Amino acid sequence: MRIDGENGTLLSPGSSAASNSSADEMIENENHSLRDRMADLEKKVHEQTDEIMCLRSTLADVLRRLSTVEGAGRLTTTREGPGRATPTKDQGGRGRHHNHDNREVFKRVASSSSSNIPGRSVSTSHIRRGTHYQSTSSLYSDGHSSSSVSPAPSPSPTQAQTHAPTPHALTTHAQYVRHTPTSPYTSPMRTAQVGALSKRWASTSDFATPNRVTHAHFPTPTNSQLTRAREAQYNPDEGVVKLYLRGRPLNLYVPTSVQETYSPTSPSVPPAAKLKLEWVYGYRGRDCRNNVFQLPTGEIVYFVAAVVVLYNVEDQMQRHYLGHTDDIKCLAMHPNKLLIATGQTAGHDRRDARSWRLNPPADHLSPEAEEWPHVRIWDSVSLNTLHIIGISDIERSVACLAFSKADGGSLLVAVDEAPDHNMSVWDWSRGERGYKLLETKCSADQVLAVDFSPVDRSTIITCGKNHISFWSYDSGMLAKRMGIFENRERPKYVTSISFTDAGNVISGDSNGNLLIWQRGGNTVYKMVRGAHDGPVFSILVQKDGAIITGGKDGQIVEWDRELERTGNTIEIPEQFGSPRVVTSGRGTQLVVGTTRNCVLEGTFTFPMRPVMQGHTEELWALAPHPGHHQFLTAGYDRTCYLWDTMAHTIVWSKDIGEPAQSAAFSNNGEIVIIGTTSGRWFVMDAETREMYSQHQDGNEPIQVVKFSPNGQYLAVGSRDNNIYVYQVSEDCRKYTRIGRCQGHSSFVTHLDWSADSQFLQSNSGDYELLFWNGGLCRQIVQTAQMRDVEWASNTCTLTFATLGIWPEGADGTDVNTCTKANHSSVLATGDDFGKVKMFNSPACHQKARCLEYSGHSSHVTALGFLHDDSRLISTGGRDTAVMQWVVSATSSSTSSQH
Repeated sequence: MRIDGENGTLLSPGSSAASNSSADEMIENENHSLRDRMADLEKKVHEQTDEIMCLRSTLADVLRRLSTVEGAGRLTTTREGPGRATPTKDQGGRGRHHNHDNREVFKRVASSSSSNIPGRSVSTSHIRRGTHYQSTSSLYSDGHSSSSVSPAPSPSPTQAQTHAPTPHALTTHAQYVRHTPTSPYTSPMRTAQVGALSKRWASTSDFATPNRVTHAHFPTPTNSQLTRAREAQYNPDEGVVKLYLRGRPLNLYVPTSVQETYSPTSPSVPPAAKLKLEWVYGYRGRDCRNNVFQLPTGEIVYFVAAVVVLYNVEDQMQRHYLGHTDDIKCLAMHPNKLLIATGQTAGHDRRDARSWRLNPPADHLSPEAEEWPHVRIWDSVSLNTLHIIGISDIERSVACLAFSKADGGSLLVAVDEAPDHNMSVWDWSRGERGYKLLETKCSADQVLAVDFSPVDRSTIITCGKNHISFWSYDSGMLAKRMGIFENRERPKYVTSISFTDAGNVISGDSNGNLLIWQRGGNTVYKMVRGAHDGPVFSILVQKDGAIITGGKDGQIVEWDRELERTGNTIEIPEQFGSPRVVTSGRGTQLVVGTTRNCVLEGTFTFPMRPVMQGHTEELWALAPHPGHHQFLTAGYDRTCYLWDTMAHTIVWSKDIGEPAQSAAFSNNGEIVIIGTTSGRWFVMDAETREMYSQHQDGNEPIQVVKFSPNGQYLAVGSRDNNIYVYQVSEDCRKYTRIGRCQGHSSFVTHLDWSADSQFLQSNSGDYELLFWNGGLCRQIVQTAQMRDVEWASNTCTLTFATLGIWPEGADGTDVNTCTKANHSSVLATGDDFGKVKMFNSPACHQKARCLEYSGHSSHVTALGFLHDDSRLISTGGRDTAVMQWVVSATSSSTSSQH
């Protein structure tokens, strides 16, 4: 049977030859007509593309003119004094200004221009890349921001002004078009939503607490001051080197022994000591799904921060894939169970990466390009990166990934977290960057999961807020069918999906229901109400057909093929959270990732046991034990952990009931002090966890607590600008306040005791370095007298010994923490860009050379050497990761291949 091309009637095989000939001629004529129409359409598309390019050039010229007007306005307001604009810390350079009125004018111009082409909108990619975003990390910023993450190190103000964009550069910038030959879909990023990419983590100046965020305001530096920020100035007659941070001068007194030979610009060498990542504590399960798998090697693979961890529980060994530059958001396992795909969000250093995106190289990938959101496909055995795909194609972050199954994993699907949640399908093995077969808008709402059918190569399922969608991929096109719930209750979220061996889809939703969708259809075949009390987070279909689900109610339930309960259930203890992902382990074992960032192992017969635990909220407090290979961490999740660095386990944990900001061990290691965000600090036994007492100093966070070397004093630095000093007695169990050091004009950030326990030095949020008589709580005004004082520790980031840790153009908040080794001349720093750096100590020369290490995806909040300097511990802020680095004086190969 076939269809007559003219009238649509069915012709039987017995029809006349004349009819067949007529039908063939009609079909041929129709095909010819279609080809002509397609040619005309292609011509029109090319013409419209040219018009778009002209419009973009026009818009670029408008942007240049607005920038000129804005620059003139800045000069005017600077002369007027108090009304001058405030420079912000942005991606494009220091000293630029935020002008919301001009941005609104530009948006209106863009909107009116785009209306000239019906059905098409002018891409706003050049608007996105040209926008400057305000950050609360600048102490000169009067704006409020919900979150802040430092962008990449920017050039100094002089460089930013010298290399201002030219009209030609702006035109080139505007003319860049993200183009995919096989797909008509484009998805410009909404300018208003890009701010979340600009700075996602809080920097030192934020110190945001769950209930309080305070902002400090200081005079805006002048242009001349900003110009001098590039170089330190040394006065050999007075022995003073003047360091400028955001135009504010800081006098640092050079020790007498080096005054004659000192020069701030003298060359330096990197330290001989090197770091190697040994262990990572933590897992990201609080907001990620389907990110735990068991490898054939017996290793459990998961991620936290910018590190993929391959953990062999039996051998107590970890390997680490360190190819990513920022937060890893999703993970997919290839059907061969050897290759892994991981997707990340935008990296810290997007300034240089932006220029790469405008002019991408044809033959290789540059380091700058890898700061953009992308997917890395790598070998779990060798840890070699095989392919990097999606650079310049993924706008915001990779939300979820999946390999195809029916064809052996030749395709990879990725969903972007951009406003349109674009879904792209890749032939990932074609070339170094793969080949994008197509891209389409997936959903206006959040997408939580994507997967290929194990029996139909062309079937893709996506689910998320208010939807489950069934996609058919054929001849470079995707056809979409929405799931129809008919008269069944429609869930707010479809939270999980999986496939039976017959190709049927099983979905779990926010109402706790399980639904079966028949293969090839988009209607519900069967429904199980109330499978869980709350959302169904994970669905696992085992090889024997049994189905295992995990829900927010903390239960793991086993079902048979017909979705009837077998009676096997597991109750996850509340302290570990709810099962976010359930996957198969060895034999009958299950591996579970939880919402409280724990990884558990167990069976329906034997109880679940934790193999990895971690913090769940922002992490600030770190205290290495003074005599053991242990350290303590505490964070905003109100939990304190004591970790053993040799066994890689938790010795004990305790809920202190309040978010913690700081911590310190007593000199004998028997007592631990924990400072909270409410101004309260606790005295606790380090072994029994018994609370001896609690004290209150103001209502602001306790930024730092530190015992004097002789153990007789405790200094408590607060966000209320004061340092409280206590007399310590009765084996560090009794504390009597003897005074308060007043003089800082901003919050205290760091402090150190002198080796003889007489003096204190402290830094504050407005770049002050003040000195105090610790026993009398009086400020030492004649700071020149302190030039030769020996300090017991070096945690203050603004001292003569740390002058060289500040990068060119730093604004005073880029470096959050530093610490000197106990028995060697090595200094470690942690910054807003997730970097841990090693310097020779003292790092007293500008642009001191260092060794740089990556792993954290958030600002590094604290560093600490163990008592014997064998290891360095680092903590990330909102990435909640704790990393343990081996300190080695010889070069060693890293545990990852990039």
